[in-house]
Amino acid sequence: MNAAKVIAKLRQQYPGKTILSSPEDHPTEILCEVDPPSKHPEYSIAVSVIDQSAQHVHHKITETYTVISGTLKLTKNNTISILHRGESIIIVPGEIHSASGEETWVECIARPAWTPGDHILVS
Repeated sequence: MNAAKVIAKLRQQYPGKTILSSPEDHPTEILCEVDPPSKHPEYSIAVSVIDQSAQHVHHKITETYTVISGTLKLTKNNTISILHRGESIIIVPGEIHSASGEETWVECIARPAWTPGDHILVS
């Protein structure tokens, strides 16, 4: 992933928004908090640019991923779904999931709002 290019594009499209890289030193996922959890506890909206996200689970959050550009390979409870631009998938609490792509842009809507405490990494 060309992290500098992705971050520059996110800053241009979403000026003033918080951008997070994971991992920080060599990102495989870069996230922009478009409508952050700090504004309201009911939901949050982020745009994530994904090469590879870490496998994780949520106990409270339902997420809806919609592909903005590229192709997303989403693994959810060991089932693989391939999503293309405009396609969506819902991830309910308790579903172990990860995603991969090639600088694939994804809108992520979380209900209730995403919190670090409900983002549990799974090895």
